[in-house]
Amino acid sequence: MAGTPTSPDTEAAVEAALRTLDLDAKTRLLAGQDTWSLPALPEIGLESLVMSDGPIGVRGVHWSADDPSIALPSPTALAATWDPELARRAGVLLAQEARRKGVHVLLAPTVNLHRSPLGGRHFEAYSEDPYLTGRIGSGYVTGVQSGGVGTTVKHFVANDAETERFTVNNLLSERTLRELYLAPFEAIVENAHPWGIMTAYNSVNGTTMTEHHHLVNEILRGEWGFDGFNVSDWTAARSTTGAIDGGLDVAMPGPQTVYGDALAKAVRDGEVDEAKVDDAVRNVLRLAARVGILEGAEPAVTELPDTVDGEALAREIARRSFVLVRNENQALPLKPGTVALIGAAARDARVLGGGSATVFPARVVSPLDGLTAALPEGTLSYAVGADPNTELAVADKGFELRAVCRDADGQVVGTASAPNGQLQWMGDNLPDGVTRANLHTVELTGTFTPRATGTHTFGIKGLGAFTLRVDGTTYFDDVRRPANDADPFEAFFGAPTPCARAGLTADRPVDVSLSYVVRLPDDFPTKVVSFALAHQEPQRDPDELIAEAVAAARAADTAVVVVATTERVESEGFDRTDLTLPGRQDDLVRAVAAANPNTVVIVNAGSPVELPWREEVAAVLLSWFPGQEGGDALADVLTGAHEPGGRLPSTWGSLADAPVTQVVPDSGELPYREGVFIGYAAWEKQGRTPAYPFGHGLGYTDWTYESVEVRGTTARVRLRNSGPRPGHEVVQVYLAPGETDAERPARRLAGFAGVTAAPGETVEATVELPRRAFEVWDEKEGAWSFVKGSYEIQVSRSITDRRLTATINV
Repeated sequence: MAGTPTSPDTEAAVEAALRTLDLDAKTRLLAGQDTWSLPALPEIGLESLVMSDGPIGVRGVHWSADDPSIALPSPTALAATWDPELARRAGVLLAQEARRKGVHVLLAPTVNLHRSPLGGRHFEAYSEDPYLTGRIGSGYVTGVQSGGVGTTVKHFVANDAETERFTVNNLLSERTLRELYLAPFEAIVENAHPWGIMTAYNSVNGTTMTEHHHLVNEILRGEWGFDGFNVSDWTAARSTTGAIDGGLDVAMPGPQTVYGDALAKAVRDGEVDEAKVDDAVRNVLRLAARVGILEGAEPAVTELPDTVDGEALAREIARRSFVLVRNENQALPLKPGTVALIGAAARDARVLGGGSATVFPARVVSPLDGLTAALPEGTLSYAVGADPNTELAVADKGFELRAVCRDADGQVVGTASAPNGQLQWMGDNLPDGVTRANLHTVELTGTFTPRATGTHTFGIKGLGAFTLRVDGTTYFDDVRRPANDADPFEAFFGAPTPCARAGLTADRPVDVSLSYVVRLPDDFPTKVVSFALAHQEPQRDPDELIAEAVAAARAADTAVVVVATTERVESEGFDRTDLTLPGRQDDLVRAVAAANPNTVVIVNAGSPVELPWREEVAAVLLSWFPGQEGGDALADVLTGAHEPGGRLPSTWGSLADAPVTQVVPDSGELPYREGVFIGYAAWEKQGRTPAYPFGHGLGYTDWTYESVEVRGTTARVRLRNSGPRPGHEVVQVYLAPGETDAERPARRLAGFAGVTAAPGETVEATVELPRRAFEVWDEKEGAWSFVKGSYEIQVSRSITDRRLTATINV
C-alpha cells in the first residue's frame, strides 16, 4: 500500500527544510506549543499547524458558543445512511468549515468499533462492523482531504470503552486485532490515504499505544505504507524514549510534553538516535506541505471543491440516517389530523453527544420547531410528559451573560461575550487586554429570565475557587476539588455540582454571577481556563407531567413521543452501566400508548437503548443525535416529504441478551475474550434474538428482490420497487462459508449498495466482494490466509432478512 502521492519537488522541499533545522528546532516542532497547534518555524517558511476536534463539526481553537460551527448528525447517524458518498460530502463540508476557522487538521474520524453497547463514546464511532466502518470512514477522509485539510483517523487501536481509558491494558489475540479492530484503519489507509493517525490512551497486550512499535512501525507504517503523521491523543504520551521508539511523531498538547526539550536532551544523552527524530519531523513537514503551510512546497489540493450549503447538508444527512424500525398499519407517514407532540427533548433537542465531540451550532431546530413549521396551524399541541434531564445542564435558555476579567487588585482588564454558561479559554486565546500574567478572576455575570415559576437549581462545573450569587444572595463561596485524580479532564467532562436553590418567578429577570479564581495546576500540560454555570428548571411531579401528556395524546389523532438520553448517559470519559432511558420516559411511553393506539416514538439517542414498550406502539423511529437541523429533518420524514433512509449500523437489543458487556477492567486489564465475535456475529453464535438486527430499517415503500447473478466475485442484484412511492433501498450482501470452524462467524457483511427507484421500476445493484471477505488471519503463519471452498452469497435487507442466495466456489 502507498500513501498520498507527493511530488518529487515536495519531497525535496521537505528534505531541504529538514536539513536547515537544528536539534532544538526539530524537537520543538514535535511538541504542541499550546492546546491545538504546533509552533511556526519562520526560518524554513513553516506556519503554525492548527488542529481541531471533530467529528461532526469543526470547533476550532475556541471551545465556546461564541465561535459557532455547523453541527452534523452523530457518526452513528452517518453510518446508518450506509452511503460512503454522503460521508464524502460531509467531509467536504467539514473541510470548508476548517478553512473558515483557520484549521489545518481535523481530529477525526473515530473508527473504533461498537464492541459493547455499554461503550460511553459509542455515538462517536460508526458501527459494530469493520467493513461498514471502513467504507464510511474512507468516504469521510476522502471528502475532508479533498478540501485540503488533513484528517487523523482515531483512536489507534482497540480504544473501544472509556472506563480507566488512560491506563487500561486491553488483551487481544492477533487474529482479533487483524480481523476486527485494525481492519477499519487498514481499509482507510488503503482506500483514502489519510494524512494522520491518532494513537490512543490504552495499552494493547502490555504496551501503551503511544509506544507500540509493533502496531505503529511494523504494521501501520511497514505493512500498510502509511506516510502521514502520528499524533498522540491529548496527554497520552508518557515516555520520551518510549514514544519516539514507538513511532509517535507529535506529543499533544503543549507546552509541557515528553518531547521538546526532553527529547533534545535524550538525543544529546545518547538515549535516542537523532535519525528517529528526523523521521518524525519529516512526517510533520510532509503534512505541512500537504495542507499548504510549508514554503516552497505545493499543497496536495490546489483546486478546492465547490461551496457546500451546511444547513441543507446537515438536514439531508439527518433524514437519510433516521431508521424506521417499526411501522404498524402504516402509522407513518402521518395522516391528516391533530398531533400531540410529547417529551422534553422535543422542545430542548439533544443534537450531539458530549465530550470532545461537542461543537456549538449557530442555531438548533428542535422537533417542536420543525413540526410547528411543517404542520397546519392549530393541529399541533405540546406537553413535556417526562424530563430525562435529572441533572443540571450548562446555563442556556433565558440567560444573558458576559465574561468580565479582573486582575489581582480587582481591576477590569478585559471582557468577552458568553453565549451560554460554558467558558473555556485555551492557550493564549484570551479576550483583548487579558494576559496570563494579569488574569486573576473571571466572572460570568448577567441576568436570567425564568420560563417557569418555582425552585430553580444552580450549580458549578469546574475545579477551583468559586463564588456563586443569584438574585443578590451568595450561595457558594468555596473551593471545588477533584473527585477523580486519575482523570485530567474532569473539569471538562465531569458532572456539574448543585450549589444553590432559589425560588424564582416566570418572566421576572434576576441577576446571576459566577466568579472563578484562575489557578492552573503546575503539572497540567496546557494552559486552560475552563468552568461553567449550570442550571436546572423547577422539577414538577412526574406523575402530573405524564397525566398531562396522556390527556394531550387522548385528544389527538396521533401522539408523537420523543424520548432521549442525556449528556450524563452518553459522553466521553465514562461508560454506561445499563441501556435504560433515563427518568420516567418508559412509563411515559406506556401511558401514552395506552391512551392513543396511534403512538409514534422518536428515539433521540446516539447508541442502543432498551425499548421495553416497542410492541405496544404503532411506530418507532431512531433519530440518533440528529445535528442542528434535526427538527426540520424529522418533520420531512414524519410528514412523508422524504422517507427515512437509514439502516442499523449496530444491533439493538436488551443488555440481558447482549453477548459482550464487559467494559470494566479487572486489575487494570480488559481481556477481549469474545475474540472475533462481536455485534451480529456474537448474537448469532449465542443464538440470541435482538430487538432489531444489524442492517434493519424500513421505508415507505416495498421492494421485491427478483434475482442475483454472481460472476467471479461480482454480484448483480435485480430488484423492483413494488410499493406505491419512490424509495431508496440498501442491498446488503453477506458471505457465509460452507464450512466454518468455531473461530469463524457464520456470515459477514461483504458488500452493500444503495439504489433508488420509482414505483414499479426495476433497478440493478452491483456489489463487489473484496478478497478480504474470503480471508482469515492465520496466527501460526502471521499472514492472511485465503480460505478456498464453497460460499453462499446472501442478498439481504438485514442480517436476518435474506431475500436471495447464490453459491460460489473459490
